[in-house]
Amino acid sequence: MGDTNYIGSVVKILEKPVQRVISDKIVRTDFRVQLAQVRNIQIAHLVFWGNLARDIINNYQVNDYIMIEGYLSLPNKTNQKLGKDKLKKAQITVLKVYSI
Repeated sequence: MGDTNYIGSVVKILEKPVQRVISDKIVRTDFRVQLAQVRNIQIAHLVFWGNLARDIINNYQVNDYIMIEGYLSLPNKTNQKLGKDKLKKAQITVLKVYSI
């Protein structure tokens, strides 16, 4: 994991939330969003865990706006096809969600 920071922002949901079950008990939901008023990084990947992950699937859909609070990380990934050593994608592990 890379550097982490606490963030609060308004985001627009760009794709349908995808739910995964890990270890038969842990639920994880993730999807891409568009951040409001950010210059360089406009797309981020949100990750939700546990009961919050279930609530997201039931209550929100594409093109909804939500306000989130969580931890921002920029994990380093390598991609052989593009010829780049390190790619940085903004990933936010969400702790709180508010409807707008």
